[in-house]
Amino acid sequence: MTGNVHIRPMKPEDYDGALALWVACGGMGLRSVEDSRGGIEAFLRRNPDTCFVAETDASVVGTVLAGNDGRRGYLYHVAVGADYRYRRVGTGLVERAIRALRRSGIRKAALVVYADNLDGNEFWEHFGFTVREDIVYRNRELIS
Repeated sequence: MTGNVHIRPMKPEDYDGALALWVACGGMGLRSVEDSRGGIEAFLRRNPDTCFVAETDASVVGTVLAGNDGRRGYLYHVAVGADYRYRRVGTGLVERAIRALRRSGIRKAALVVYADNLDGNEFWEHFGFTVREDIVYRNRELIS
């Protein structure tokens, strides 16, 4: 609990509120398939204990999606509505996700943040996430 904001596990029914938040926050790199209702529902089925929303008056004001591959945890779509920033909502969400990953036996977590997202990069530095200069992040579409 953070003031009048309540953090709880994310459910498929939270999708519309979460999507509206992600669009409003901008810079999320949303994908049509992975971030569709079906894509998020599949992610929540695979990671039922590591994804959270922050809500107030039944409105989603923050999110964190976290999952793991058995070795490493990954954080996605950490977002907090503009009216709720700098009130420890993002901190509360990330702390819950990290605790959940640790309970799953995960000892290291990674994330991707755009280089020009200055506020986001400052937030992640506060949590001790460092920039890796020794790797190149690569993607490949697996569907044609």
